[in-house]
Amino acid sequence: MNRKERNAKQRDRYRAVLLALEGQSAEAIMETLDRRRNFVQRWVYAYRDGGINAVYPKRQTGRPRKLTELEEVKLRECILTGPKPQDVVCNARRIINEQFGVQYSLPGVYVLLHRLGLSYLVPRPKHKKNDPEKMRQWLKEAPLLSKESEKKDRIKQ
Repeated sequence: MNRKERNAKQRDRYRAVLLALEGQSAEAIMETLDRRRNFVQRWVYAYRDGGINAVYPKRQTGRPRKLTELEEVKLRECILTGPKPQDVVCNARRIINEQFGVQYSLPGVYVLLHRLGLSYLVPRPKHKKNDPEKMRQWLKEAPLLSKESEKKDRIKQ
């Protein structure tokens, strides 16, 4: 069977083991693969101690989450309900800190919200003194300053 490894790092791991089994020195393998000694030794020793399955690296899980899955669900529900009447905006960092006692950086909050299927960019809320009737009246009475508007007015007459 003719199988090719597409992942270049994994291919070099296999090649390092193969070259070592053929009796080449670490320096010769380093030269051939253009890799450091640490890389060659790590994978050759892994093969020696655990066989071919040990040459395949383990999945790296990364840093553990600060909030549990249940807390993330509660946070999502809290954000979707919107800001409280006394709040001007819904501040996710503040909510996380107050309700769960966890500090997040701003980029960390962005990642968390993305994972929860939420957007961190939303339109600004309307001001409490906003009066839609006054806005409509202003639009009716506003002077038309563009030349395009003047041309349209002449055409209508």
